[in-house]
Amino acid sequence: MRLHREGIATILLIILVCGLTIYAAWQWFPPMVAWPITLAMACLLGVVLWFFRVPTRGPGEDDTLVLSPCDGKVVVVEEVTETEYFKDKRIQVSIFMSPLNVHVNYHPINGTTTYRKYHKGKYLVAWHPKSSTENERSTVVVKHAVHGEVLIRQIAGALARRIRTYPDPGDAVVQGSELGFIKFGSRVDLFLPLTSLIAVQVGQVVKGATTVIARNEE
Repeated sequence: MRLHREGIATILLIILVCGLTIYAAWQWFPPMVAWPITLAMACLLGVVLWFFRVPTRGPGEDDTLVLSPCDGKVVVVEEVTETEYFKDKRIQVSIFMSPLNVHVNYHPINGTTTYRKYHKGKYLVAWHPKSSTENERSTVVVKHAVHGEVLIRQIAGALARRIRTYPDPGDAVVQGSELGFIKFGSRVDLFLPLTSLIAVQVGQVVKGATTVIARNEE
């Protein structure tokens, strides 16, 4: 377990704020007041450190599988028309990430990045049906030599204000490696070929780079 590089500035700021608050509490207040403030600041720092944790997870080893791009709960599994890139029907699998989930995003398949685009937008709650097309978001498409292309869309939520996406078009990516990071509550959508055999259902809790979302037919 380590802390993610995206959290360094936030963690340093929280350490500074907590340190100054605790110092001021013990300078200006009696112990019966200073102790609760100290405990509250320690809890705040603990929550921030927990949010930016990065668990150790190995790369995927099975090209026939599509792994979960993040930790969270499946909120959508349905056939839709994807309008940004494919402009045809796909199977959409959406995963909601609460503020307590690991917020690293992972590549669900091996392949080559063929598309990446950032979109400014709204900050609707991440489970809102329109968040996939109206919220701030970043879209990445990865092409597998055999199974075709999979679209991964990182979506900001009501609290999320920063999406980071690492691969550039042309980059080779490895299943289970880091695709990006989203700060605070958010959502990730997958758009899969209609031939994909979906292995999850709405309400299921999934684990990034570990849970099988779908199996691609050979």
